[in-house]
Amino acid sequence: MGGKILKYFAGGNTAKGFYSLYDTNLVDLERVFILSGKSKNEKTNIINHFIKKWKDLDYPMEIFYRASNPEHVEGLIIRNLNFAIVDGDYPREIGKEQVGAQWETIDLDQSDRTARLDGELNEVTDLKLKIQQSYLNAYNSYQTGLKVHDEWERIYIDHMNFDLADKVATSLIAALFKKAIPVTHKDSIIRRRFLGAATPIGPVDFVDNITEGLSTRYFLKGRAGTGKSTLLKKVAAEAERNGYDIEIYHCGFDPNSLDMIVVRELGWAVFDSTSPHEYFPEKTGDEVIDMYELTVAPGTDEAFAEEIANIEARYHEQMKLGKFYLAEAKKYEDELEEIYCKVSDHSQTNLMIDELDHLLVNQSNQL
Repeated sequence: MGGKILKYFAGGNTAKGFYSLYDTNLVDLERVFILSGKSKNEKTNIINHFIKKWKDLDYPMEIFYRASNPEHVEGLIIRNLNFAIVDGDYPREIGKEQVGAQWETIDLDQSDRTARLDGELNEVTDLKLKIQQSYLNAYNSYQTGLKVHDEWERIYIDHMNFDLADKVATSLIAALFKKAIPVTHKDSIIRRRFLGAATPIGPVDFVDNITEGLSTRYFLKGRAGTGKSTLLKKVAAEAERNGYDIEIYHCGFDPNSLDMIVVRELGWAVFDSTSPHEYFPEKTGDEVIDMYELTVAPGTDEAFAEEIANIEARYHEQMKLGKFYLAEAKKYEDELEEIYCKVSDHSQTNLMIDELDHLLVNQSNQL
């Protein structure tokens, strides 16, 4: 049977700034190669080399993508080989919680490339400042959007029946764990990720990929503030109490909220299935839980229609601004990459790839 590729984001552009969730996915891996260097494209090309090579050998792998350019990868994990290779440059936080004995940083700029930039140093400095400002503007837009979103949530929170919400959670947890046997011989392994991200081309998600092969999927519907994230936190807590390994997917807009819980040992996922990652049942085992219909006073939408429309318009305006600034940052980053490409030493990069290939083949032979 061929290996499966799991796709996700390990870092995202959020209302809290760039938010890093790399370490929980790298923890306990023996060999982690952390790439450092000016060129993002060079790092992506190196990671793609290993993806192609080991994909052809049918190894299950995890690939995480760049929120700054979702067509490009920024990391690869092959757990069967206890191996990862990842872009480790700022703003990512890698090795903050753990650094294994065989974790290694690889500096792709070992020789001083700036010496070969000649008259372009001023342009490089200017582009870096523009990139920094564009990201700051994007994060400010998302932060403003989150405050508007809080207004949106308040309408529904004020008209929500919390006793009914508790009953929905109790019923769902009973269904999820009705055939489960608690795992008492180990602690849960918890991986924290993003199922989607704000990107220069708009929201991108990997819901279909992440939930592929699961027998049961619960689609949480409902308005802002109707308890979807709270319900997911309760599901995660119950899974941890029972000793199951958990994939926790945080909200790519507000990382303090949750978007999905997956327990592969039990074959299910529960996820927020509202915009910008709205999905609908399409196969046996799919089920909708509508928190608005089940827990909010009837007629709330109609009673506050004018106020909701105003809030929604202001919210979407901030989301559009955020996307604009991310696209602006990418434009400047692309210009910077063109400059770095002129001084890239591909022969040195190829030698480094050959060396890593040799190390990884040796590691695979020892397993």
